[in-house]
Amino acid sequence: MTTSHSQPLPPKYLQDDGLSEECKKLLSILPKEKGLVGSHSYNYQGFWGSPRIIQGVIACQKQFQAQDSDIILITTPKSGTTWLKALVFAIVNRNRFPLSGQNHPLLVKNPHALVPFLELKLYVDGQVPDFSSFTTPRLLATHLPYASLPKSVQISKSKLIYLCRNPRDTFISMWHFTNKLRSHYKDANSIEEMFDLFCKGVSLFGPFWDHVLDYWKKSLEKPNRVLFLMYEEIKEKPEIQLKCLAEFLECPFSEEEERSGVVNEILKLCSFENLSNLEVNKNEKWPTGEDHKLFFRRGEVGDWKNYFTSEMTEKLDNIIEQKFLGSGLSFYYS
Repeated sequence: MTTSHSQPLPPKYLQDDGLSEECKKLLSILPKEKGLVGSHSYNYQGFWGSPRIIQGVIACQKQFQAQDSDIILITTPKSGTTWLKALVFAIVNRNRFPLSGQNHPLLVKNPHALVPFLELKLYVDGQVPDFSSFTTPRLLATHLPYASLPKSVQISKSKLIYLCRNPRDTFISMWHFTNKLRSHYKDANSIEEMFDLFCKGVSLFGPFWDHVLDYWKKSLEKPNRVLFLMYEEIKEKPEIQLKCLAEFLECPFSEEEERSGVVNEILKLCSFENLSNLEVNKNEKWPTGEDHKLFFRRGEVGDWKNYFTSEMTEKLDNIIEQKFLGSGLSFYYS
């Protein structure tokens, strides 16, 4: 069935059908705003998501059983998630898949296929994931705020790695990303409209500040369980940050590995230039319709300068200053 002679059905991620009655009933009482990707965003447990996302979240919260050996990567969308997945996959599997090998999984698969999202991939659309093919440690990802993580994650000893990016670049990247997802099917969101929503806290899995602050506090309370990383710091001092990651994951680089350049090999393999130019990331799509190349835009620090007005900068700075007051956390904007 097509909506018009030329227009096929929109891709899966833009559709709001296929929801359970239970989910539809829930959505009818949740606060809603204009959608960033689909028609509407709904506020569930204090964060914003599309209907399909919320249904996936509920399934994941009910069903997912964490293991103490799990490694779970967490970000707000557009904070360097793809890069983090690649880096952690390469670190953890460096003995299993030699970095110089021509068939390294990162050369033939998108990082999101190697480290799947719980609520966006494994539990979405009523799926029941089969974890039997996963090796230990299981590498998984989520955009969920800390308070909405499945209880089994909160009480397990699994390792949580949180990557944070400055709010200006996060916003610009999210604006581009959501408009690309909408293109051909819905009008683009203007930067002004989306910025106002972002400042009100309406962003994917946001408010941004709540998401970041909760994981920041957890990383201070439980430094052996929650590692808090800054995108800009990995960009600036990649070797130091990579070693820090490997130590946190209890698979530090040996002196021999450091001497033979393993750290640099991983950084090269996982670099934006390398990953974004691979055939798999340039030309393939997800079964739900998103292009792999959507996950690689610029990967730079400071791109916000090309878009922000001085009023926008001032408005967001005031909000961030107020929200992060006394937290000890500050952002680097380049």
